[in-house]
Amino acid sequence: MRIAISGKSGCGNTTVTTLVAERLGYPMINFTFRNMAQERGIEFWDFCHMAEKDDSIDKELDARQVAMAMEQEDCVLGSRLAIWMLDQADLKVYLTATTEERARRIHRREGGSYEQRLEETARRDRRDTTRYKRIYGIDNEDASSVADMVIETDSLAPEDVAELIVEEALRRGAKRRT
Repeated sequence: MRIAISGKSGCGNTTVTTLVAERLGYPMINFTFRNMAQERGIEFWDFCHMAEKDDSIDKELDARQVAMAMEQEDCVLGSRLAIWMLDQADLKVYLTATTEERARRIHRREGGSYEQRLEETARRDRRDTTRYKRIYGIDNEDASSVADMVIETDSLAPEDVAELIVEEALRRGAKRRT
């Protein structure tokens, strides 16, 4: 079973993807802009700005993620666009949270001021949405038309979100490998 998990920055994608993969014993695929920036020795925010002007960066990232997922019979792919890009996903999950909650989580994870993280989060959302529409015609504000599950994560612990996904995957025939 291939499971795709998407959501905006700070929704818990990486944490939840990790937990779901661990609980099912599946490989986790979470290759991101941060990985690509690190590969190229470029600061993350500079890399994000480059991607706004160079669509080949998004296309490369998304193609690499799908290729990694397709090498696996069972996997959990976590990315901003996983539910749109991995057509072969057996379960597509979109995580949501308010901009304020996502900024709080990013602030806890990365430091800086909350106000700075709130502004960056809102700006990144606008830029990502514009980019995804331009490159792929994808409206990441309308995940419910693609996702099998939309989970609001503001008041849920990552473990609880992961459990909801694992339960649905098992209900759909997933087999634990652990």
